[in-house]
Amino acid sequence: MFILIFNQLIKMLCILTLGFICYKIKLLNQEGNRNLSNLLLMVVNPCLIITTYQTDYDARLVRGLLIAFAAAFIAHLIAIIIARICIAEKGNAEYALERFGSVYSNCGFMGIPLINSVLGSDGVFYLTAYITIFNLLTWTHGLILLEGKFTPARLKEGMFSPLVIGTAAGMLLFFLQFRLPEVLLHSMDYISGMNTPLAMIIAGLSVAQADFKKIFTNLRIYWTCSLKLVVVPLAVLTFLVIFKVNYNIAYTILIASACPAATTLTMMAIRLNKNYKYASEIFAVSTVLSIITIPFVAFVAGFFL
Repeated sequence: MFILIFNQLIKMLCILTLGFICYKIKLLNQEGNRNLSNLLLMVVNPCLIITTYQTDYDARLVRGLLIAFAAAFIAHLIAIIIARICIAEKGNAEYALERFGSVYSNCGFMGIPLINSVLGSDGVFYLTAYITIFNLLTWTHGLILLEGKFTPARLKEGMFSPLVIGTAAGMLLFFLQFRLPEVLLHSMDYISGMNTPLAMIIAGLSVAQADFKKIFTNLRIYWTCSLKLVVVPLAVLTFLVIFKVNYNIAYTILIASACPAATTLTMMAIRLNKNYKYASEIFAVSTVLSIITIPFVAFVAGFFL
């Protein structure tokens, strides 16, 4: 598994570098980044999830999905507890952004292509449980963390995101055993194939906008990233080992928790008038460092899972 993940991340790093270069030579700008992000979020990711659910009914998959939901919730709970303990509120004006960044991962943009490449459709099937829990918690706990209050309207907005709708549609088709016409399904497969390159180009465009001179002097970013990329995944790994979670489910939850800080952090910071520049720096640094830390976490997991 370590070799598979490492090789895939090297490929993804090459595409990320291409996105970085495209921004620096002004082939793509922030508007292009936003358009590509919308394409990935609104079209490509939902197509991938729906096609993943176009499989024969299997009681094993259903049991695994229920376990994945429980494991995903506990993994997030572990991360929330660690963030609360390790990131102090007193004397830290940006504690909310740091806690959010250390809890919530880029499980959609980066998690889907990575897990799809190393675990296949079963992995993406289980990952939808993690994504659903992620959306539920970011728009409840995450919103309270950043804004200090919760509103049902915000939760509704989060739960009607394209990924959640795609997951709900895919599940419905799976349980009804309704098969899409072959021509439509093959077309969606072609669209799904855009997932990895688009996700990594978008990551490269985002990283290219970071102020690395400023980043290198801010040790708080590295503390937040170390929690997100190493401490939380290893704590989640401990839970998965103790409860002897199925191999594919365990690796899916582990890789999802080991992904870098969520792009949602920057988007919510902008929307809620928080320090979005600092949020984008956490995203950029964690994305770059994850190329090293995800294989490390997978290497450690290989001794236990």
